[in-house]
Amino acid sequence: MKKVEAEKGDRIAKVMARAGLCSRRDAEKWIAAGRVSVNGKTLETPACVVRDGDEVRVDNEPLPEADRARLWRFHKPKGLVTTHKDEKGRTTVFDVLPPDLPRVVSIGRLDLTSEGLLLLTNDGAMARELEHPSRGWVRRYRVRVHGRIDNSHLARLKKGVTVDGVRYGSIDATLETTTAAGEEKGAAKSNRWVTVSLTEGKNREVRKVMEYLGLTVNRLIRVSYGPFQLGKLDPGVLEEVPRHVLRQQLGSASPSGLDKKRQRHAKAAAEE
Repeated sequence: MKKVEAEKGDRIAKVMARAGLCSRRDAEKWIAAGRVSVNGKTLETPACVVRDGDEVRVDNEPLPEADRARLWRFHKPKGLVTTHKDEKGRTTVFDVLPPDLPRVVSIGRLDLTSEGLLLLTNDGAMARELEHPSRGWVRRYRVRVHGRIDNSHLARLKKGVTVDGVRYGSIDATLETTTAAGEEKGAAKSNRWVTVSLTEGKNREVRKVMEYLGLTVNRLIRVSYGPFQLGKLDPGVLEEVPRHVLRQQLGSASPSGLDKKRQRHAKAAAEE
């Protein structure tokens, strides 16, 4: 009979999420429904801490062993929602992923009509690390806009702007001077491509600041997120980031770095 390998002080919902069964929120619902037991006792509350050697069962089945932290690049096509469950019944990113993929969460989001690079991970701690503003990671986009615009207009975004009461930080935006062959086929001549770089990534930020400038966005492609590039990844294609690349690019947020951080937290908890 398998035992859970968890650091001292890990809450049950976190352990279940790390095993790839569900999100922490769903874990709490499963516990409330009486589906989870620890050491033979059915839990009534998620306020439970499990340690090395504790036996966790869900629906009377042993909890799977936690997978190592992994990261994937996904070229999101437009028309997919970046959520696990959509109240409107629309197709989500997670509906089209390979069936043998472990449960993953997105790092940041792209809205329904946006395309491009979406990072996915099976590790919630990694997701939080890579989304945190303190990393200062640049998100870069190619944006096709309709309207009259030049670089002097775009320069206004450098100092940040306030739109509908929301303050947006510095945004670097420049008009592209060349466009790949065939990319503008069928598009109006007043359409222009703009390269946009930002670090905040607030909800629909690019679209809102372009509208602030009197422009209509008719295509938006994220081409990079921090050190990770979309490159030549085709729409709908998923590709795992090699482990050695994670170590090189992520430092303390790499799988080995996160493992060390968990060990430090466990040691500190044990000494309290």
